[in-house]
Amino acid sequence: MDLFRKKSISHILTHLQRTDHSLNKVLGAKDLTMLGIGCIIGTGIFVLTGVAAAEHAGPALVLSFILSGLACVFAALCYSEFASSIPISGSAYTYSYIVFGEFMAWILGWALLLEYGLAASAVASGWSGYFQGLLGGFGLTLPPALTSAYDPTKGTFIDIPAVVIVLLITFLLTRGLRESTRVNNIMVIIKVVVVLLFIAVGVWYVKPGNWTPFMPFGFSGVTAGAASVFFAYLGFDSVAGAAEEVKNPQRNMPIGIIASLAICTSLYIIVSLILTGIVPFTELDVKNPVAFALSYIHQDWVAGFISIGAITGMTTVLLVLLYAQTRLFFAMSRDGLLPKTMSKVDPTKKTPIINTWITGILVAVFSGLIPLHKLAELVNIGTLFAYIVVSIGVLVLRKTHPDLPRAFKVPFVPVIPILAMLFCGYLIFSLPVATWIGFGMWLIMGLVVYFMFGYKHSELGKKDKGLHPPEALEEKVH
Repeated sequence: MDLFRKKSISHILTHLQRTDHSLNKVLGAKDLTMLGIGCIIGTGIFVLTGVAAAEHAGPALVLSFILSGLACVFAALCYSEFASSIPISGSAYTYSYIVFGEFMAWILGWALLLEYGLAASAVASGWSGYFQGLLGGFGLTLPPALTSAYDPTKGTFIDIPAVVIVLLITFLLTRGLRESTRVNNIMVIIKVVVVLLFIAVGVWYVKPGNWTPFMPFGFSGVTAGAASVFFAYLGFDSVAGAAEEVKNPQRNMPIGIIASLAICTSLYIIVSLILTGIVPFTELDVKNPVAFALSYIHQDWVAGFISIGAITGMTTVLLVLLYAQTRLFFAMSRDGLLPKTMSKVDPTKKTPIINTWITGILVAVFSGLIPLHKLAELVNIGTLFAYIVVSIGVLVLRKTHPDLPRAFKVPFVPVIPILAMLFCGYLIFSLPVATWIGFGMWLIMGLVVYFMFGYKHSELGKKDKGLHPPEALEEKVH
């Protein structure tokens, strides 16, 4: 079995120019940056910071964010080289198809499906919690049976707010990418303003004594915290997945990826310093640490704005994650590894509408019915795995395609890709054994799907066997 058949870069670029089923090129550098910020700032800054400080890192949480940020910066440089050279949907999945072949591409694509799907479901659940809190502030409540995932012992059946927000965002995505990015840009501005408001108010209440002891759990606590808050950095790889819908991707892709990551890392570092400076880290084990910190210093009027910022923040995260999931389905379906229905593009909206609704309904079911708190770390392992593969891919592509036009090149090769592998590898091995077991079970499921469907229906396999129609062969000659 030819498991390692590879895509030709020239064939991909020619296909993109000739196909009538291409996506609409509407995104610029600003849109990509806002898309990245929209996905990165959300659950991480508004939810995870408190637990990571209280249980893992203490005031050294800032070092955890720096450690995770470095891993992402090195990986982001590698993504930028690929995205500017091969501007096509699928992100790390497509890059692997070119460099390592179909089998590795499938494994990576399957891992990314886990990342986007579980992350979107988890964020929807978090959104529901904040939304219910906001309703409670106005004296409104929903029936308990309809506000949490299915749990017979607690008498809960479905998380209706989580289901509704997922379906609403799915509807927005079906209207077209231009409309979706406009909504995303407005919400990103709101949540960044809210974060800056927290910084402007909170900085005056910092007590340096709260930073002592700085590293109460030792350096192992810092690394455990880094692995935990890594969830906060999910998002810049979804920018790479938008490459096929970008105007001038050679210039705009690197700007969008690097700028969004740089802005978010800076905000994370400042917020974590102020947060642990305001509240003793032992008291931060709460679901809404930023709002809690403001209540702690009796600035309740700002805490209300924080809740609004958290809701808009998680809404944009959900939007970008669902978008990234649909584009990954689109790329894998176009290659024949998933059913062709997933890559049908609406001729008017220039967006895969059927695919989008299938994605939205699946995520709505997961977020509404299944408690996902025990599965959150599975998201991290899938992402770290993708970052490691892309970093290796840069080194391989430099050897196999030295003359490929590269609008952006990773500096200091091979040092930067090796650092990305080392940092991500260190974080991935800091994850619990249970996470590795769960990830292994997911990959086994993926292998079953691949050998029962993907391998037989692969477009590349059909081409190799001469099963394509004459026009496809003509396209190959071009």
